[in-house]
Amino acid sequence: MVAPEEEYERVANPVAVASLLDTLVESGGASLCLEGDSGRPEPVVLMEQHPGETLVLDLSSVDYLLGRLQEGKAFYLVGETQGKVLRTPLLSLTETRRAGGRFLCCSDYPAYLDVLQRRDAFRAELRIGMPVAARVSVPGQEAIHGELRDLSQRGCQLELPMTASGMLATAEGPLDIAFEFPDGTHFEIQALARHQRPDPERNLLRVGFYFGSCSADQERQVWYFVCEIERESARYSKENQEERQPSPLFTSPAGRVGAGEHVGRRDVKRYATPMARRLVKVAAFLDGQMLALQQGSDIDSRQLSLHADRLMDLHEEDRESLLFACRCLSPEPLLVRHGISVAVHLLDLVGAGMPRDVRKAVVASGLVHDLGKALVPQVLFKAAHFEATHRQALSEHVPLVLERLDSCQWLSSGVASAVIGGINERMDGSGYPDGVAGESLNELAKAGAIVDVAEALRRDRSDRPAKTAQQIYRHLLTHSHQFDPRWIKRCVAHFKALPVGALVRFSSEQLAWVLRIDEQGNLEEVQLAASASAPMRDNLGETIRGNVVEKLGRPVSEVAVST
Repeated sequence: MVAPEEEYERVANPVAVASLLDTLVESGGASLCLEGDSGRPEPVVLMEQHPGETLVLDLSSVDYLLGRLQEGKAFYLVGETQGKVLRTPLLSLTETRRAGGRFLCCSDYPAYLDVLQRRDAFRAELRIGMPVAARVSVPGQEAIHGELRDLSQRGCQLELPMTASGMLATAEGPLDIAFEFPDGTHFEIQALARHQRPDPERNLLRVGFYFGSCSADQERQVWYFVCEIERESARYSKENQEERQPSPLFTSPAGRVGAGEHVGRRDVKRYATPMARRLVKVAAFLDGQMLALQQGSDIDSRQLSLHADRLMDLHEEDRESLLFACRCLSPEPLLVRHGISVAVHLLDLVGAGMPRDVRKAVVASGLVHDLGKALVPQVLFKAAHFEATHRQALSEHVPLVLERLDSCQWLSSGVASAVIGGINERMDGSGYPDGVAGESLNELAKAGAIVDVAEALRRDRSDRPAKTAQQIYRHLLTHSHQFDPRWIKRCVAHFKALPVGALVRFSSEQLAWVLRIDEQGNLEEVQLAASASAPMRDNLGETIRGNVVEKLGRPVSEVAVST
C-alpha cells in the first residue's frame, strides 16, 4: 500500500534527520527503491551515516542493480522505525567498493526525510513474560524455531538461533512463518527476510521480516494481534497493572498468564554428551562471529579470548570427552564445527609443553582459520568443476580473516600467521595463499595442514563421501610430497588406529562410538550407537567400560560417518 503524499511530514532539521537515520542504522534494515520503478522495494543494509556527508550502504543483496546505480540511476531509501515510515529524497551513489565478497557503497546524504506515522507502520513490541513461539521454514529443510519480538502490519522481528543464518542465506523466495500464542492461537503467513543482526551476548540472531502480499483476512488478523500485544504490554506498567484485563491471547488454557517456554536458542538437550552441550557456547560464538564478519565487523577480540580459554579449560578437564564432543556438533554450520575440531585436535597434537599463551593462540587461530570463507562469493562452493579462477578466489579467505584480527592485540601474530596463513600451504609449494614450500614452512603450519585435512576428510563433500581414520591416514601417507612425513607419523601415533570419535562395527554386529583408549590404542570405553549417523542424544545407547572386546567382540571395521 502506498501512502498519499500529504500523509508525510517533512523533517529537515539536521539533528532530527541524523537521529532518525541512527535508528535505521541500529536496526540494520532498509529498502531501496529505484526512481520510476513503481516504488518496488529491494532489501539493503544501512550500515552507517556521516551527517551532512554520506550514507554507507551494503548493497550485496541487490548486486544485480549495481550497474544501473553506478551509471547514475537515482533511488530513495525507505525504512521503518519507532512506529514511523522514513523516506529519503532521491539519492545517487558516489562510491562503490568490494570488500570480502560484499558491496559497500556510499551515497549522497539526504537533506531531509519524509516521515509518516500510520497504523500499518506501528510496531508492537513484546515484553519479557509475553512468549509467542515462531517457526520459520522452507520446503525441504528442517524448520527453525524462535520467538516473536515485535509485530506490525508490514512485518515482524524474530529471535532465532544463530544456525538460522544458513537457511536465510540459501532461501530464494518467501519463507513460511507460523506464530503460536500462549492460548493456542495459531497464525501462518509468508514473509521475506529483510535484515539480520547477531546478538552475541545471548547467542541469538534478530531477523526482520517483511510481509509481502497479505489477504484482507490476514491483514485483519495481524492488526488484531498488534492491538492485543499492546494491550498486554500496557499491563506491565506499574500504573496500569491493576486496572487492565489480560489479553486472551496471552492466557494459557490453564489460566496462567504469560505461560510458555522461552525459545529461540539452540535445543541443547539434543546434543549427545554433557561436554558437547558445553561446547555449544563456543559454537554459538563462531556462528555469530561469521555473520558479524559478513556485515563488515572485525573479529571480537574479547570474545575470542574468552572462548579460547574456555576450550583450553575443557581440554585440561577431560581431553577425550572433548575429542568425542567434536563429533557431536552436527546441528552446527560446517565452518563452525570444522573450526572447533581443528582447534581441539591441533591443541591435542602439539600443545604439550607449550606455554599457555602460545597454546591459547593456537586454539584461537584454529577456531577462526576458515571463517574467511564466509566472506568470499558463496557460488564457489557450488561450482560443479573447481577451476584455477575458483581456487584463486577461494585463497582470498586467508588474508581476509587475518585482516579482521588486527584488534586482537593479545594474539601472537607469529602463531596466527603460522596456523591461519600456513594451514593451506603444502610441502611441494602447491598450497595457498603464497605457495610456500618445504622447510620454509613453520612447524605449526605443517602440523596444522595435517589436522585440517584429516578433519575435512571426516565429512561428506559433494565429490566424495566421508572417510574413516584408516582411509585418512592412507591419504596422508600417499601424499607425503604435500604433507610432512614426520608430522603424519606423529599424528597416527598420537590419535591411534581407532581414535576417539571413531564409529566401530564389532563382530557382534553392534555399532559403538569410541570414547576412551589406552596408550596402546586399545578400546577402554565405547557407547553403543543405534545407527551409522552423527551422534545425538536420541541415537546413543549404553556405555560399555572395561573389557570392551569381551562384551562386544573384536572390532571388525570402522564405519565412516559425516560428523
